[in-house]
Amino acid sequence: MYRKSRNKLALSIAFSLVLSLAFGQESQPSLPENANLQDVINYALENRPSVHQALIDEEVGEEEIASALSGWFPQINATGTYNWNVKIPTSVIGGNVIQLGQKHVSAAVLQADQQILNPGLMQASKAARFIRQQNALNTESSRINTVVEVSKAYYDILTSEEQLNIIKENIERIQRQLNDAKARYETGIVDKTDFKRAQITLSNTLAEQKRVSELLTYKYAFLKELIGLSADQPMNLSFDNAAMESEILLDTTLTVDYNERVEFRQLQTVKQLQHLNTQYNKWTFLPSLSAFYNYAWDFRGNRFPEMFDANFPRSVFGLTLNIPIFQGGKRIHEIRKSKLQETRLDWDVVNLKNQINTQYEMALATYQANLNDWRVARENVALSEDVYNTIKLQYDEGIKTYLDLMTAETDLRTTQISYLNSLFAVLAGKLDVQRALGTVDIDN
Repeated sequence: MYRKSRNKLALSIAFSLVLSLAFGQESQPSLPENANLQDVINYALENRPSVHQALIDEEVGEEEIASALSGWFPQINATGTYNWNVKIPTSVIGGNVIQLGQKHVSAAVLQADQQILNPGLMQASKAARFIRQQNALNTESSRINTVVEVSKAYYDILTSEEQLNIIKENIERIQRQLNDAKARYETGIVDKTDFKRAQITLSNTLAEQKRVSELLTYKYAFLKELIGLSADQPMNLSFDNAAMESEILLDTTLTVDYNERVEFRQLQTVKQLQHLNTQYNKWTFLPSLSAFYNYAWDFRGNRFPEMFDANFPRSVFGLTLNIPIFQGGKRIHEIRKSKLQETRLDWDVVNLKNQINTQYEMALATYQANLNDWRVARENVALSEDVYNTIKLQYDEGIKTYLDLMTAETDLRTTQISYLNSLFAVLAGKLDVQRALGTVDIDN
């Protein structure tokens, strides 16, 4: 019965493995239909390879810590030996030469060692907290980069999608102008110049539509890569232009708090670990103390078959004290080196603070400039629409020439594209300011 149940269990496990291999590709979650920016960010934080790698690194760090601290637990070992004394050692006792031992000797030894005082293990115990902190900060940094990069890629797609919509509207408008110019030419009202110009404008606009469409395909592929979505899975995004515009404003009165920057906290953790390294080099002057206990079974005999007929047990308990006295000045030099490295890290902190201040000032200046460009572009769109509509009426009445209409149409398209580019620039600039301040939200 036991063998049958064991075979059933083995078949069940094998069947489960086959199913997992056969349907493993279906285990990857799909992106929600008509996903908005927050859906895309949440998916990336759950599925991006770099985020998973950072989380795995945290688990690896935990195993490394556990491995380093395992030295505090008893270390138990078993050894076995066998010796064949081809020439049995002898000794002279009372003028007589006496053999010491027998031909065949074997022993089985079980020994337990326990560290009591060990500088290396003391350093590992104190460093464990900072190593965990360092690994967690690496994960946080990966999540911050994910939010910023995914958001920028999403905004870039939004800009391109809106640009395509504008181009489609332009094509419809130019097509109507082409038909109108053709009709006027055929009726002899105007010469063929207006008709040819409309054809050229339409061809250029269609070429621009093709270029933006092809680039948009790449941008979707790039976003898939960023969030960890496989290339064969669909991606349908929803865009709320009004919501995007409502998110462009930023509190520019905030000041830099270095502790909010993950890079600053990472450097502080490195400093703490370096300080522990200095302490460890001082601890190397301390002695190390360990206890041991062993129990052995000795077997011996002049003939191999008789060797295990009887055993002669022995057991020892003891302490081992190792006092380092002189190592050629190595420990003193290691302490000095570690202190110099601490001083160097202090200068790294100063340098990082200066870099953070520069990054913030540059990001804030860029954001404010982009925000002003966006406001100007928004006003220009309204003005260019009004100008185009006016000139279109005047052209229909025969007051304005087709060249005037074409110029107005070009100005309208240019201002619309400029508006989209400035919207993307101000949204991306806001992310750069938030990253410089260390206020990127990664907990959604």
